[in-house]
Amino acid sequence: MSGADAPEIVAAYDAVRSDKDETNWLLISYASSVGDKLVLSGTGSGGLSELAEHLDEAQAQYGYVRVQYANDTESTRTKFALVIWIGPKTKVMRKARVSFESGAVKKVLQHHSIQVDATDRGDLEEGEIVKRLRRAGGADYNGGRG
Repeated sequence: MSGADAPEIVAAYDAVRSDKDETNWLLISYASSVGDKLVLSGTGSGGLSELAEHLDEAQAQYGYVRVQYANDTESTRTKFALVIWIGPKTKVMRKARVSFESGAVKKVLQHHSIQVDATDRGDLEEGEIVKRLRRAGGADYNGGRG
């Protein structure tokens, strides 16, 4: 079994989803270069940019992040994104296995508005992620301006 449903991963997921907790991201990594065992490798409160700093270029990893953005001067929205990271130096066999191994992660980190498949930290630019979240959220009170 992958360990995606390990108690520490579930607790970190609950913390990211909670409005009462400052934690707004988590990162799951493979325990070793072979096998499918997953471990919680980090959490934080610095948002998408902090999550991106913790990504390993030689690994496939899974991130989950809470993103808050303003719809207008009166309201903010909170949405969640699942990040599937395949670093540019990830071994070929690991890259190939992510497509089906990510299913176990999605069963645990199931409530997200978008999935971001990232191979470069630039894929996690907050402005672009917010645009995607707005489109996924339906109502766009910003007139399509992202």
